[in-house]
Amino acid sequence: MAKMTMVQALNLALKQEMAKDDSVIVLGEDVGVDGGVFRVTDGLYAQFGEQRVLDTPLAESGIVGMSIGMAAYGLKPVCEIQFSGFSYHNFHQIENHAARLRWRSQGRFHVPMVLRTPYGGGVRALEHHSESREVFWAHIPGLKMVIPSGPRNARALLVSAIRDPDPVIFYESKALYRALREEVPEEEETLPIGRPQIVQEGKDLTLISYGAMMRPTLEAAAELRDKDGLEAEVIDLLTISPLDDALLVESVTKTGRAAVVHEAPRSFGPGAEIVARLTEKAFFYLEAPIARITGFDVIIPLFSREKAYLPHAGRIRGAVRKMMAH
Repeated sequence: MAKMTMVQALNLALKQEMAKDDSVIVLGEDVGVDGGVFRVTDGLYAQFGEQRVLDTPLAESGIVGMSIGMAAYGLKPVCEIQFSGFSYHNFHQIENHAARLRWRSQGRFHVPMVLRTPYGGGVRALEHHSESREVFWAHIPGLKMVIPSGPRNARALLVSAIRDPDPVIFYESKALYRALREEVPEEEETLPIGRPQIVQEGKDLTLISYGAMMRPTLEAAAELRDKDGLEAEVIDLLTISPLDDALLVESVTKTGRAAVVHEAPRSFGPGAEIVARLTEKAFFYLEAPIARITGFDVIIPLFSREKAYLPHAGRIRGAVRKMMAH
């Protein structure tokens, strides 16, 4: 198997799905001739032409509005919003139409579209380029919210998202685009949307994370093992909504302790929902309060203080040690 970056793996998913299914359309700002601002769509315009790879005006609500119309009438649009901070301009189209059309039409229409967008910090980007606002989309009934953590699961999840009959918001961490390489098979591979995975087994505590935060979470798990003698079970959510909590409950029932890591702000973030569900379903197995290691309730800072905002292995390990002492 070839080793690929996340950019290359996402490109492979798009290329293969477009070759297999003529109804798959890619559209967005600079996705065609220039191959996208991060080159995820590189080469697609040359291979599939201007009828299937559309360079759009600088108008996010127009990009999403066109995608909804295409999807309702039989196409499978994969639209790109250049940065997640620009997706607020299309919030009306997503919430009022994409998420509701199946319900509104009593199943007559589906909206099989994917909205891809880079999110998150760690690359010294500008304002509106670095936030982590997945909870906006996860809160809306009718949407699916997917966040891969590496090249291989990014490719598999994007294929599943394109084939899904409902709208999928697909967040891609800029910090992961070229940070690592993984073996990605050339043959078709999918992952079910809504199913978390155990990426490391353990017996002493459960660490739950997703997206870019999987890397510091795994680093913290290694430090906890080597320096504290603790074996952490690490779970990658992969999907924020729908959130399948069965695996989380099973793990915490076994370990008795849990910590949730995400770079989104702490208040009302995904971690709060996870804590609530574990409290409801595994309360009598908990030996300590569940820890949350998150971003802070501020706008993500610019260059010089960005690292202080993002959770890192040291913060995670410190929170876990405090929890273990409870």
